[in-house]
Amino acid sequence: MLSYTSLVTIAIDATPLTVPTGGVMRYTSTLAWALAQRFPDDEYWLLSDQRFPRPEAPPRNLRCGEGPRTASERRWWLWGLDREMSRRSAELFHGTDFSVPYLPFRPTVMTLHDLSPWLDPAWQPNASRVRRRTRLLLQGRICTMILTPTEAVRRAAIERFRLDPDRVVAVPLAAAEHFRPVASAPPAPYFLFVGTLEPRKNIARLIEAWRELRKKQDVELVIAGRTRAGFEPIAAEPGLRVLGAVSEEELPALYSGAVACVYPSLYEGFGLPALEAMQCGAVVITSRDPAIMEVTGDAAVHVDATDTRALAEALGAASGLGALREKAIARAQQFSWQRTAERTREVYDEARRVFGK
Repeated sequence: MLSYTSLVTIAIDATPLTVPTGGVMRYTSTLAWALAQRFPDDEYWLLSDQRFPRPEAPPRNLRCGEGPRTASERRWWLWGLDREMSRRSAELFHGTDFSVPYLPFRPTVMTLHDLSPWLDPAWQPNASRVRRRTRLLLQGRICTMILTPTEAVRRAAIERFRLDPDRVVAVPLAAAEHFRPVASAPPAPYFLFVGTLEPRKNIARLIEAWRELRKKQDVELVIAGRTRAGFEPIAAEPGLRVLGAVSEEELPALYSGAVACVYPSLYEGFGLPALEAMQCGAVVITSRDPAIMEVTGDAAVHVDATDTRALAEALGAASGLGALREKAIARAQQFSWQRTAERTREVYDEARRVFGK
């Protein structure tokens, strides 16, 4: 049986909640909720120096703090956050998006979702601050413990930043419970992409592969997701629907009704949309990225993300892969937010133990 220290007060970075969609937003909101439900004797505070939407009807032990109260507290990561944590008697800070306080007054845990800011600056041209700051926080041992969503990212982080392996723990994510198969009869067959629109998602190559298939099959391509700043808008053409950001409530029906969910990302830390689609019983066509393969296993079709012809061939074969749907559901059931919360809470305890040495 798992054992945990009791009556802990944890501060969680709520800054990712300032954007309406995206993997880090979902991770932060769902993890905070799962922790509060799984550990009702703890207190969890969502803290940020920016305004963020408050959770609706949250567990009684999931609360929202305030931003800076004084001019000096506007230097949030240096002074403001520490003072707000003191007001809430928070014992540990969890930075859910590459950040922890600059001064290690308390134990901290950082989630390192992936290494995309360092692998190709063109993928995230506005991430220069993250590249500088996060490297210092990691290599300067300012964060006590580091979470990664997959073993693939864990190994890469240890190698790139020369981290102590004992400080880095892989804790998988999960699809939220409301992602379930939904009976639907779409007016026309379609392939679906869900995710933030940015260069590493390989959307241009996906569109090219779909165009090739469309010469033979009358099937649409639906693209859903928030557009990252600087990403070139997708030109309109027949059969291509760009929906923009889509609400959580709409996604299960979109996943369930698709001929296949296509996620040909060049690089991922986890690939949450692929797992969400699998939990909805969708056929998933995705890349051979190590993290995605770790998550999806043999319950998805994997292709070389740089091979447009292979991607087009996989799209063409998707309608005959109905047997993969049950396998996808079974694979997705191996992940749950309760287990993610339990393993995260264990890392909190370890951070407190290590910090106290």
